[in-house]
Amino acid sequence: MVNEELQRRLNDGGYKNWLKAGQCLALLAGGLLPFTQQRATAFHADLLNRNARLKKPCQTPACRPEGNKFFPKCKACAEWQTEILRHRRQPDATLNWDNCVPPKWRSDYWELAKAFMPRGQGKAKRAEHCDAAALLNLINHCDCFQSVDSTCVREVIRFRNELMHSCKLQVGDNWMRHFSASLTKLVQQLRGEPQIATAGKQIEEMLSVDLAICVSGLDRMDSAAPDGLESDSVSHWEISGVLIGQWEAELLQESLQESLHAADDDATTRDPEQLKTLGGFLQANRDLSLRFSAELQAINSLHARE
Repeated sequence: MVNEELQRRLNDGGYKNWLKAGQCLALLAGGLLPFTQQRATAFHADLLNRNARLKKPCQTPACRPEGNKFFPKCKACAEWQTEILRHRRQPDATLNWDNCVPPKWRSDYWELAKAFMPRGQGKAKRAEHCDAAALLNLINHCDCFQSVDSTCVREVIRFRNELMHSCKLQVGDNWMRHFSASLTKLVQQLRGEPQIATAGKQIEEMLSVDLAICVSGLDRMDSAAPDGLESDSVSHWEISGVLIGQWEAELLQESLQESLHAADDDATTRDPEQLKTLGGFLQANRDLSLRFSAELQAINSLHARE
């Protein structure tokens, strides 16, 4: 059975919108993944074919970023850094060297791709570990995606950031309409990619579903939908309710990790209001306070030091 606390949270329209928008981004990431993998793999291979100096291995284990700065200690890594800088879509954009293990650039296409992503991707050893923000920023910053209109990409990134930094964990219906329109524009840009076209249909379905009704076990759907959302019996909606709880946990985890990473990384990037809201929200919901006890303790420790 779905716990009553989740059902109560889904009675809040703004929170329900927040959760649905987060799942739309997860669906988008799933659609973007094959496309970004293919482009990034081809980009990596093309660099190696064009520049023989990139094929030389790193000559010292000291080639590691220092914070977000990278001063290569060998010619091979210096050559890679030059190539990466040359392939920025926006020449003045900051690249996040601390995402990368430079000696692996020669052999691992995803270590190369991570230089164009937001900070905090160092532990994402594989493409499958990256979320929508990481993939969208890769498309926005690397010129191997030059064919994709960066304006559409940046618009979705802006909505994603607003969602993650919503102090009340709520978004309104008008925000959802604009968010939906931005997703549609991006999907249309890439409609020739089958996985992205499928993700677009799944996003449309997600935006039309009433999650509160799904959790209650009273709704039915006959159309195609993401895994776990197609129903041929009322009892199947109990599974959907559990799935909604998983989506909620994943979205909260992403928001918590981002806020805590910013707090640990640099006090100037900390959003105390966001951390306060997240901490209060977790404490007010017993099921979530138990699930995220470690994160709640970290938030309380930060507040105690202020």
